[in-house]
Amino acid sequence: MRKQRLGQVAVAGLAGAALLLTGCAGSGGSEGGEGGGDVEVFTWWTSGGEAAGLEGLADTFSQQCEGQTFVNAAIAGGTGSNAKQVLASRMQQNDPPSTFQMHAGAEAADYIKAGQVQDLSEYYSDWGLDDAFPQGLLDALTVDGKIYSVPVNIHRIVLWGNASVLADAGITSAPATVDEFISNLETLRANGIESPIAVGVDWTQTELLESVLLSELGVEDFTALWQKDGDWKDSRVTDALEDYKKILSYSNPDRDSLDWTDAEKRLVAGQSAYQLMGDWEVAEFETDGFTDFTHQAFPGTEDAYQWISDSFVLPVGAKNEEGALCWLETVGSAEGQKAFNTKKGSIPARTDADPADYPEYQQEAIADFASLTPAPSCANGSGCTLGQVSAINSAVGKFSTDGDVDSLQKAIGDATAQYGTD
Repeated sequence: MRKQRLGQVAVAGLAGAALLLTGCAGSGGSEGGEGGGDVEVFTWWTSGGEAAGLEGLADTFSQQCEGQTFVNAAIAGGTGSNAKQVLASRMQQNDPPSTFQMHAGAEAADYIKAGQVQDLSEYYSDWGLDDAFPQGLLDALTVDGKIYSVPVNIHRIVLWGNASVLADAGITSAPATVDEFISNLETLRANGIESPIAVGVDWTQTELLESVLLSELGVEDFTALWQKDGDWKDSRVTDALEDYKKILSYSNPDRDSLDWTDAEKRLVAGQSAYQLMGDWEVAEFETDGFTDFTHQAFPGTEDAYQWISDSFVLPVGAKNEEGALCWLETVGSAEGQKAFNTKKGSIPARTDADPADYPEYQQEAIADFASLTPAPSCANGSGCTLGQVSAINSAVGKFSTDGDVDSLQKAIGDATAQYGTD
């Protein structure tokens, strides 16, 4: 298949995400002096493979940045929902950390418009990142000719399966369409698996919803949905939402109270046969000692690579700016990306990584990323702004209770019109 570039993510500021936008940090500064100091790194990586990956990155930082001290300011909570609230409060109070994690892509729009993150373009040249990252990723990171973050990885949304549970139900091949997938869910339920797909709180439901939409619409029309003029009244969208409703009916009733790791444990324990989740799940499986898993792109999306990228920024007013810049250089370095991604389950953002350094799944992902058509993830910030994600998660959470397709379709359309990218 012809390699295609990641589409440039055009970002614009919002009136939403009020906590974030009401306060802008003050002028840049540095505490800790030239001899070093504390570097407060703010993330939501607190468990399993993500915590191990952060530790590996911190170890590399300590080796590369003599005199600088890594300070872990991680806040627990799936996809950073809790961390982002704490960060927004700190930014209001002009108390930014030295650096913080965000998703590369449209999620950056709010921070950029608020003047809360610094331009890193000159450092890309100094650190050789212009040549290390694929052009499509550079395009996705560029806003008005400037780059504001350094990506440490690339993740993909994947449908995971419990191989033994599937085999016991007589399911021996991967579903190729949404209809086949729903048929498998019915077969599993008939074989005693009451909740064949494990689902968690609202953002994990948004992941599932967008995968169904991607299957129905294809990459081009799916990507266009999240723009301000996205056509949410399209009959294909309605059909996809009906399919999503059907799939959700095969999930665990306690989904709204479970984080993604809790849902993952249902899969590992054999209480469910499927879970849709980013490939950070691989590291969680390793932590749990679980090897009996299958993986595939969500049915009907095999030609797409639905991508997510964790990245780090230099806040305006960051304490110990020198140390923060050394952290960012480590994040983009070949050594830092290897130390992080071999433990996190993701693949490096750099194109010069050796696939042989990675386990089988990640080797496959590296090859797929180089050949498949990229598609953004709204749920994980590559395709949607913070305000958009918040509004859509709210609508999806409501749908989890009332199942009203018309209401969901209107609510997401309204959210996109108000918060979507231009």
